[in-house]
Amino acid sequence: MGRQGLIGTLKRTLRPATRAPVEVAHQIAIDGRVVELVLRQSARRSFALMVDHRGPRVAVPHGTPLQAVDRFVLGHGRWLLDRLAAQRECPVPAALAVADGAEFPLFGRAARVRTGLSGRRPQWRRGTDGAEELWLPDAAGAAALLRALRTRALDWFRGRVEEYCHRLGVPVPAVRLSSARTRWGSCSQRSGIRLHWRLLHLEPALIDYVVAHEVAHLLEMNHSPRFWSVLGQIYPDWQSARRRLRVQGALLPVIDDNDTNPISDED
Repeated sequence: MGRQGLIGTLKRTLRPATRAPVEVAHQIAIDGRVVELVLRQSARRSFALMVDHRGPRVAVPHGTPLQAVDRFVLGHGRWLLDRLAAQRECPVPAALAVADGAEFPLFGRAARVRTGLSGRRPQWRRGTDGAEELWLPDAAGAAALLRALRTRALDWFRGRVEEYCHRLGVPVPAVRLSSARTRWGSCSQRSGIRLHWRLLHLEPALIDYVVAHEVAHLLEMNHSPRFWSVLGQIYPDWQSARRRLRVQGALLPVIDDNDTNPISDED
């Protein structure tokens, strides 16, 4: 083994192992109210605050002092209390059981799961009442359902990104799916546009808002007045859609324990 090969081997050997995520219960007082939340420490580089079917959660990098965690949560305290109040007023999204006849929203309309498919590959069909049906083999579970939904979502999103890029007169970037816990979409000049697969549950007009938001970032990588002006050119009703997304996005069904609704349309 040459010297360079030996050095490379030593670097790989001495590289510290990735620390596993740690979750602990945490309390914080906000405006006189004690809020119970889960504190998750992991290899992430940024802070995030979210409220989903599991309750409030704050995610921070490993080694973050508790004082810094509390400052971050308190800085978003009003938003957190408002989100918890809205959650109390609205029903908690029900877990979707992968069973014959189970219904779920698809592009804002009711669709259903059907089992008993003889083949291995899921199939989309139209039911006798006109509703879309996703046919799965009897032994299929949540993983098969998720794969089928993600495939359907990506096909739809690519077409909508192409449409809004055409309206803005910009090249069509790569389009990928996201499972981010804090954002419905993101845009990068290097990697293109990412859209949360769970958007496919929403009505097309709200999907288009997120698509238009990310396409507008191809010209303005910020949230300056220029950005909102560009967005208004291709999606004039963005303010109403933004408000509706925050309400409807919190009510989407839960498919597994890792499933969650993002908290923002912005990146």
